[in-house]
Amino acid sequence: MKKILLTEDQMPQQWYNVLPDLPTPLAPYLHPETLQPLKPEDLAPMLPQAIIDQEFSSQRWIDIPDPVRDLYRMWRPSPLYRADRLERALDTPARIYFKYEGVSPAGSHKPNTAIPQAFYNAEEGIRRLTTETGAGQWGSALSFAGSLFGLDVVVYMVKTSYEAKPYRRLLMQTWGAEVHPSPTSLTDAGRKILAENPESPGSLGIAISEAIEDALAREDTNFALGSAMNHVVLHQTVIGLEARKQLELVDDYPDVVVGCVGGGSNFAGLTFPFMPDRLSGARPTRFVAAEPAACPTLTRGTYGYDYPDTAKLGPLLPMRTVGHGFVPAPIHAGGLRFHGDAPTLCLLHDQGYVEARAYQQNEVFAEAIRFARSEGFVMAPESSHALRGAVEEALAARESGTPQVILFGLSGHGHFDLAAFDAFLAGELEDFDTNAEEIERALAELPRVPL
Repeated sequence: MKKILLTEDQMPQQWYNVLPDLPTPLAPYLHPETLQPLKPEDLAPMLPQAIIDQEFSSQRWIDIPDPVRDLYRMWRPSPLYRADRLERALDTPARIYFKYEGVSPAGSHKPNTAIPQAFYNAEEGIRRLTTETGAGQWGSALSFAGSLFGLDVVVYMVKTSYEAKPYRRLLMQTWGAEVHPSPTSLTDAGRKILAENPESPGSLGIAISEAIEDALAREDTNFALGSAMNHVVLHQTVIGLEARKQLELVDDYPDVVVGCVGGGSNFAGLTFPFMPDRLSGARPTRFVAAEPAACPTLTRGTYGYDYPDTAKLGPLLPMRTVGHGFVPAPIHAGGLRFHGDAPTLCLLHDQGYVEARAYQQNEVFAEAIRFARSEGFVMAPESSHALRGAVEEALAARESGTPQVILFGLSGHGHFDLAAFDAFLAGELEDFDTNAEEIERALAELPRVPL
């Protein structure tokens, strides 16, 4: 294994905004009540002005504030590794690299956006943040960031993950957060779901609804989103910007970049800094999005307008979706159980710049075990989807004899996911097939708004 490092001085000073480089303009967000194009001021009740400005910005490069860069230095730049032991295990001529985000205090890529979101909210006098979390990486990251800026953080954690991942909850509480299993009886949105199904496992869409409702009820509170929207994608581009510099140090450039996709911020953060070369025709790099078969948004969803949450409180986003009412099976990759994806990612997928593949639990855990036994790292179930995509590319290179350069994102460690590895090793891990009828029922509830 070869580690490729940057110095602190080489850490990016700006985030990359993909909006100016998209092949066609992104369709506008829509107001959830009027269905008219969303105005920046419509987001003021739940987001700080600096974040709103970034959400609508047409600037290609946006400065990273010095206080944010100072905190990034706690773990950034993150390492890039050459996975030569995995290459030998696969007997492939491909060169495989992975960008490792598990070195952050929260153990994943999520602090890349949690810290600037906490910073901007604190700068504007907000004292309390609410949020959702699936597997707990985002909730952990915001709890960590909130502790740095003296903010109270309230996390609505998808119930199936709350029960399956108690150490994620304890990590959030260690940083001072208040954590609730969603759906709860604390909000109208949660009470409605519980009335319909007292045993609901929860979903990110439900948790988002509860967090937004909570934020809108108090003047001292804002909502912080962990994925999908443009400002979140923007902050995550530090990943790909660093990876580009690191590959330059070894005179390499990826033929294919693979990332896991739940809401899309991790995938976009790694891939978007490489995307302008593909869009301009300078490089033929392929981009592969790996998602769970239990929540197949890119592979089986519809491209259109949908709400980001079950209660329809957030703005309608132009995205590929399986429906805001869709409740995925309780897979261990809880961070990938979101019904839609980032609008920018969905546009690029729709126009053929991003490929998508869906994987079952057992096949991705099998790859995670092989990776742990070759490279040593135990990765999060979410990241193992990206690994599976990278391995497929490496095996294809073996068959063709082509020495491809493959870059994938290892978005977080799996130290709090060992119960899932235990289930896999015991042969008790279940695969889930989402049937067409489930998706059709959820898609029937989409708003009748043309894209």
